[in-house]
Parts: sequence; structure tokens; C-alpha cells
Amino acid sequence: MPPINEIIDRKRKLASQIIDELKQKNIDVIPWAKLRKEYEPKEHPVYTDRNYRDKVRRGKTEKMTRITYSIQKQAVKRMKELMFTIPVSRKYTTTTEQEKQAAAIMEAIFKKNRINALNLKRGHKLFASCEMVTIWFAQMQDTTYAGVPSKLKLRCRVFSPMDGDILYPLFDEYDDLIALSVQYTRRKGTDELTYFDTYTDAYHYRWVQTNNTGWVEDMQPEPINIGKIAGIYIHRDLPIWEDQSDNGYELEWSASRQGNYLRKNSRPTWVIYSDSQQVTAPKNKKQEPSDDNAGRNVLRYGQKDKAEYATWNQATDALKLHTEELRRNIHTSLQLPDMSMEQMKATPMSGEARKMLFIDCQMKVTDESGDWLEFFDREVNVIRAFCKQMFPSLAGAFETLTVENKITPFQINDRSQQIKDMSEGTGGKQIVSRRTAIRELNLVPEEELDEEEKRIEEEEASTADAFQNEPTF
Repeated sequence: MPPINEIIDRKRKLASQIIDELKQKNIDVIPWAKLRKEYEPKEHPVYTDRNYRDKVRRGKTEKMTRITYSIQKQAVKRMKELMFTIPVSRKYTTTTEQEKQAAAIMEAIFKKNRINALNLKRGHKLFASCEMVTIWFAQMQDTTYAGVPSKLKLRCRVFSPMDGDILYPLFDEYDDLIALSVQYTRRKGTDELTYFDTYTDAYHYRWVQTNNTGWVEDMQPEPINIGKIAGIYIHRDLPIWEDQSDNGYELEWSASRQGNYLRKNSRPTWVIYSDSQQVTAPKNKKQEPSDDNAGRNVLRYGQKDKAEYATWNQATDALKLHTEELRRNIHTSLQLPDMSMEQMKATPMSGEARKMLFIDCQMKVTDESGDWLEFFDREVNVIRAFCKQMFPSLAGAFETLTVENKITPFQINDRSQQIKDMSEGTGGKQIVSRRTAIRELNLVPEEELDEEEKRIEEEEASTADAFQNEPTF
């Protein structure tokens, strides 16, 4: 892989040549065009199979039943909920007052960019489209972080194939990211413009293409003063639903075929058994109705005089066993719980027992957390670099500040039994400090713990004074 300066040689190469080289994606990611056919229910075979079309007879259309099971969307939603329903926490290790201030500023940047909602959004895009990038950038705007004024406002933007963006990360032979490019389309008046942005550790380049014309520079290269690529890229080999689409298609076919049989055969049939020539079917009725909207079928058989409704006995148990086994296989293979209301109320159990059901899901989150923690650590380093430029007086504090990201899998929060066991094990003695109890209850923000303890001490002191001043009789 040649150095990035040789690839982006604007004096010797045309813009189209530079972009062609930047598009040399040296990692394999499944295209969203293929994944979309699995992700969107209307793209499933039960809708698109040419052999399964509505039938037109004598000018009337017989609709085919099409029932979809969106296991792909469900898997994406369930995985992002398991990982990010409990927000990702950041633990700042500080030793000086400057580091405490730097930690407060960095946390304020995350909060102003609504990082918890952003993580849910990013998780959805990665688990569905297999890749996602977040670009951080600064804007000239007066703002305040943790009470410290700044001339720059730090913001971020997420790109994903789900939004029509095309990502082109470029790695060298050591798997280091040397350029990050994004191609996206925007409308400007009546024109449709295609942009190609490239971020390196030194410059931000942008080219534009109008109505399929050639690439031209849209701006002069913008210097990047933080000394590193201001974007974080993450990808995965398979979508979160992995190889379970075929099982989902089988569920859809089974339910759809069953719907066709039900609509056609569950209509009662009036059967006449008679050897008499005087008993005939109604004159305005033919043998088989030509559509599914007729009130009933009328058939005639020569036998002993008898007339009754005949209904179709379907193989309900066999179909139920087949579909339930498919659903069970999907959830078991993906290690994702079936937390639907119907499933939860059908199996009554204690809170402690339900917690045990989430063990497999928590292991799944642990398995997925590795790439995400690496992603978050890189993001912290990008923001750290921006903060050193935005707050030069705290540059040393930002450099030495230690930040640890933690992903907590979702679980039913029922620790009463655990606290009871620990309390009994210590003979009823206090097992944690008051400060730890306040922090673990999560009723007070981390930065307000000291004030909360002071308020408690003041209330205790006022109560003690009132007790001492009570008159005695």
C-alpha cells in the first residue's frame, strides 16, 4: 500500500484517479443491497417469488396470502436494546483538579451530543448493515462545557449504508487506518449532487459530482489540527441475524400456504346426500363458487337422504409444532430472548428465575462488546485530541486523563435477594458505605454525590438538634 500522500497527489493525478484508488476497499463487507432484501419484509420471497402470484380468473383476482416474520428487524432491535438500554458508562480516573475539570468537560461533550441515544442509533445501523462510521468535527460557535466557555462546538455525524452512504476505509499493510472516505448524495435545488469526502490525519478533502459529470474539487483541503483521523469506523462480518433468514422464510411460507388453505377450505360446504331426483341444488348455485367471497359451497351426492355442513379438518398440531420449532431454533441460534408480551405472560416465574433466562443473552453481549469497546476507546481519543485544541490550558490534563468504557448488558434489576444474602452473611452488619449505596441506586448523578452526602449530614444534624431541644417532663 503506497503512502496516503502518494495516493492523494492532486498535482499529478486527476480527481477521478484519486477517488478510484481511495475506493480500493481491502476488507470484505456484505453490500447493503443484498442485506436489504433480508432486512425488509416486503423484499422476502413470499412477496417477490414469481411463482407465487395472485391468480386472475374470469376478471376476478384471487389474492394469495402473504404473512411475513421480520426476524431480521427483531434481532437488530433486540441486540441494540440488550447492549445499550443501560447506557454505556465512562469511568474517569483523576488525580488532580485539572484532570477532574477535563473529565467534566469530556463528559459534557458526550451529553450535549446525546451519546446514549446516539449509541442506540449506531448499534441499529451496525447490526443491520454490517458497517458504520462516526465523524467528529468542530464548528465555530460559542458554547460552554461543564462551565468552561469555548469558541468551538464539537459535533458528530453518523454515516451508514442504511442511509444510502457508501463507506471506503483504507488500511495499510499493518491494518492501520490511513484514510476514511464517505460517498453520499444530497439534493441542491433540482440537482442531485454526489459528494466524496476523505479524511486523513492531516487534511479533509471533498470532491463533488453533478448529474453523473466528472469529479471536481468542492473545496480546498481543510487542515485537521488534531493529528489523527477525526472518524471512527467499525464493521462486522455478518448481520446480527446471521444465517437465520432461511428459517424465517420457511416460517413465512408455512403460514402463507396455511392462510390460502384456510380461506379456501374453511368456508362451510352444504352437502346433499340423496337418491331422489327431486332434491337438487339451488338453481342459482353452481358446483364450486368462482371466488372466495361466496357464502358456501354446495355439493350433491346420490346416497341416503341426508343433508349437513361439511368442514375441513386441518392438521393444526403438525403446523403448530413446525412453526414453533422454527421460532425456537431462531432464538436459540442467535442467543436472543423471545421477550414478547405473549411469551412472558405464558410462563409465570419469579424475578430471580427470569434473571437466569438472560444469562445466554449476557454472554452474547460480552461476545459483541470487544469491537464496540475498541470503537469507544478510539472515539475517546478523538475527542481528547479535539479537547486539547479547544482548551489549551488543560491540554496536559486531557493527555494524562484515563477513561475506561464499560458496556452493561440489560438484565432484570432485582437485587433484593442478593442484598439479603450478603447482609445475613455478615451477621446483619452494614455491607457497603452510604456513598456506595447512593451511587449504586443511581438516583443521583455521579457529579452530585458529594452534595447529596452533605445534604444527608445536614438533615441528620438538624434532626439530632431538634431531639436534644425537646422538653422533658
